Amino acid sequence: MTDMAGTIEGGCRCGAVRYTLALDALPRTYACHCLDCQTWSGSAFSQQAILPEAALSVSGPVLVYELTSPSGRISRQRICGVCHTRVFNTNSARPGKVVLRAGTLDRSDELEVVAHIWAKRAQPWLRLPDGVPAWEEGAPADAFARALEG
Repeated sequence: MTDMAGTIEGGCRCGAVRYTLALDALPRTYACHCLDCQTWSGSAFSQQAILPEAALSVSGPVLVYELTSPSGRISRQRICGVCHTRVFNTNSARPGKVVLRAGTLDRSDELEVVAHIWAKRAQPWLRLPDGVPAWEEGAPADAFARALEG
């Protein structure tokens, strides 16, 4: 739901964790088909949005699961302390940004996927749409930013 101030809302499966986004419109999202995202989501891919950390306001029992990648990057996953829905994460490689799990938005049915990364790991039965940028692995930062900005 969007309230009078233009915020966008979302939350976890059980409703214990809720958040608002100080944005004027729903964020543009991307699908990541890497094996980590498949495992984290329990599905074929993870749909996500990269947002300014300052735009996110969270309430409720949030737990942090921290992991360090082989490259030394630190990812801090935020999950509901009750139902364990993964809501968002931060990563030392993107200071000041959050990666929001798009399915936690109340209006997730209105989202548009504007890019696909790690397409070489996409499930063979999944056909990526023509005209949407897709990269076999991670996207070059400038091209990825352009796709997400519109």
